[in-house]
Amino acid sequence: MTRSNPQTELTQAVVDSIDKTRDPRFKELMTALIVKLHEFIREVDLKPEEWMAAIEFLTATGKTCTDKRQEFILLSDTLGASMQVVMLAQARASAQAAGSLPATAATEATVQGPYYWPGAPDRELGSNIAEGVAGEPAYYTGQVTDTEGKPLAGALLDVWSGDGEGVYDMQVEGQTEMLARARFRTDAQGRYAFWSIRPSFYPIPMDGPVGKMIEGMGKHPNRPGHIHFMLSMPGHAGVTTHLFVANSPYLDSDVVFGVRDSLVVDFERHEAGKAPDGRDMDKPWWSARHDFRLAPARH
Repeated sequence: MTRSNPQTELTQAVVDSIDKTRDPRFKELMTALIVKLHEFIREVDLKPEEWMAAIEFLTATGKTCTDKRQEFILLSDTLGASMQVVMLAQARASAQAAGSLPATAATEATVQGPYYWPGAPDRELGSNIAEGVAGEPAYYTGQVTDTEGKPLAGALLDVWSGDGEGVYDMQVEGQTEMLARARFRTDAQGRYAFWSIRPSFYPIPMDGPVGKMIEGMGKHPNRPGHIHFMLSMPGHAGVTTHLFVANSPYLDSDVVFGVRDSLVVDFERHEAGKAPDGRDMDKPWWSARHDFRLAPARH
């Protein structure tokens, strides 16, 4: 005679309680969550005080969130969950496009991060978006094409980064003006160009519950130097990605697991003088070139 197990019976009872939901996908998600959560609790023999500590941690995470700080995104990023979602999404898109035999793969995606600020100003190509921002000037150029190499005129690039010390405008108390952010449209040949700063590595915020978690894990809190891009074009799949500074510290141990080799870019140093766009530079500057590729949208 098989003896019943009250713990697994409880799991089944909770699963059965959502049997009448009208949303199949919601039912699938909640069933898997319930089953795996209960399995985790049993596997580690979770103690009541540990469960309460977890609840208090999530409560503190929520209380830390503001309109300019998303602690839950930071939590997702540092646990590798954000990158898992990004990688699955791009794998689905690649599988859907497999029949078209593109000549080149689409630009790889990575995490959005917690510092995206919607509504960046539209700027002319060649503009300097880092006015008033500390850091070494850098000139960014490249082209946006489809996966067969056709230039995409009018593609939108939403760009943002921290300053030369990795501090974002959203992190500065009282800062209401956007800094080192802009939106650009590619020209008739799909080209883009703008000035900003050469990004530096920086630590994620460590003054909240996620910071305490990172300390408890015995991990460093740093991200390698990078600049964010969000690209979109009608008829094409958009991509949210970074360009990482080659030779930056922490490329091999990004605290949010976001580095992809294809996104690591060489920054070339130049002495003061005439820049390619005719600008007179009175101090050394850097240049970085990268071409982005967008896959066709699939319906």
